[in-house]
Amino acid sequence: MISTHILDLSTGQPAAGVQVTLEKDGAPLKTEATNADGRIAFQVAHEPGVYRLTFAVAAYARRQGLAPFFLDVPIAFEVTDTGRKYHVPLLLSPYGFSTYRGS
Repeated sequence: MISTHILDLSTGQPAAGVQVTLEKDGAPLKTEATNADGRIAFQVAHEPGVYRLTFAVAAYARRQGLAPFFLDVPIAFEVTDTGRKYHVPLLLSPYGFSTYRGS
């Protein structure tokens, strides 16, 4: 399973309604929006390869009454062990972001 969640560091709340696109080896697989808890669990075949999550954060910033600085946040990672989950969180603020390999 490949999953993500977004925490808005400026509010301390999950970022709901953010469109996230999952790609594998450059081909789009799915686009979904984060739920009320800022989470998505993509139900896709779990195969080795290079994946990219692209978070469309500009619309979210506008909904918060902010002029967006970042339009999209792309995060590329490689799946090698198909026996484990891959959780890739995004910590978001108006002028910065961070990510890490979650559990």
